[in-house]
Amino acid sequence: MKAQVFRGVNNLSYEEIPVPSLEPDEVLVQVKVVGLCQSDIKKILYPLYEPPRIFGHETAGVIAGVGANVKKWEIGQRVAVMHHIPCMRCDYCLNENYSMCDTYKNIVTTAGFVPSGGGFAEYVKVPGHIVNSGGLIPIPDDISFEEASFVEPTNCCLKAVKKANIQPGQTVLITGAGPIGLMFVMLVKYFGAKAITTDLIPARIEKALHVGAEAAFDARDADLQSKIHALTNGMGVDVTLLAVPSEKAFFQALDCTRKGGKILFFAEFPDEIEIPINPNILYRREIDLIGSYSSSFKIQSLAADIVFNRRINVKELISDRISLEDLSKAVAQAVQPTSETYKILIYPEFGE
Repeated sequence: MKAQVFRGVNNLSYEEIPVPSLEPDEVLVQVKVVGLCQSDIKKILYPLYEPPRIFGHETAGVIAGVGANVKKWEIGQRVAVMHHIPCMRCDYCLNENYSMCDTYKNIVTTAGFVPSGGGFAEYVKVPGHIVNSGGLIPIPDDISFEEASFVEPTNCCLKAVKKANIQPGQTVLITGAGPIGLMFVMLVKYFGAKAITTDLIPARIEKALHVGAEAAFDARDADLQSKIHALTNGMGVDVTLLAVPSEKAFFQALDCTRKGGKILFFAEFPDEIEIPINPNILYRREIDLIGSYSSSFKIQSLAADIVFNRRINVKELISDRISLEDLSKAVAQAVQPTSETYKILIYPEFGE
């Protein structure tokens, strides 16, 4: 089969490799489409992992093989694949910190080499733990593979919305109107809150309004704070979701979030970034700083329901459809997006 093998920093090799062999409790999925995620891009562009590996994890496809002991699943079924499933027994899981679980982090889907997601290949193997613990999600007949590939990123964004306890009637500032920021706009609106968005690209500012933002501003606007306060009766927003790893965006969040409000870090900052802050700002204004990483098993069914019942329109987020062979091109475009670049989807068999 063909796969894009990570051979070193910014070095992807389109290679012929063996189709993964199955253990009795495993399932093989033919990848129909896989989303290109910012976390994939970081793994490709920075020295975070030793090669060789095959990344890609927002996967939807068709079951192409089942191990001898697999009973629930059959060849031909259409599925979305969750690449992590927690153990549900450790102290992290018992406290619902599922993404901190060692099993969650270490048992992942694979197309070969060290398990690393494996979606950037024609076939991906799903380990028994994931098969048996809810990591395969049947795709309804009326839902496309493209839509189904959004279940995992929807889960990640939904986790952040839940963690910030966003409520109907609240106002939420979302920094960044890329595919993640736009998904936040949709989810915030779905849960009855009002979204305000910032970005640097005029087309993305317009896109945010199109998908449901109450207001959208250029992040460089010198009057941003006063405009947001004018929209919130002088209070500031209830919650800010940081969807870009920007120090400036964080300080804008401090200026624009009300007393008693929350600021949630969703985007991962470079490790060398340190943000100096006077702790009395948090103390006196009772600002909560929150982090939200990856997905949550607890809300997996809700994420699937939101996508499969089209409670948000994930098709609005798709801007580019690129063949697996051209993955390097897709990464380059995501790093330096055009005014119309949003979510990029990758196809092992382009045109199907």
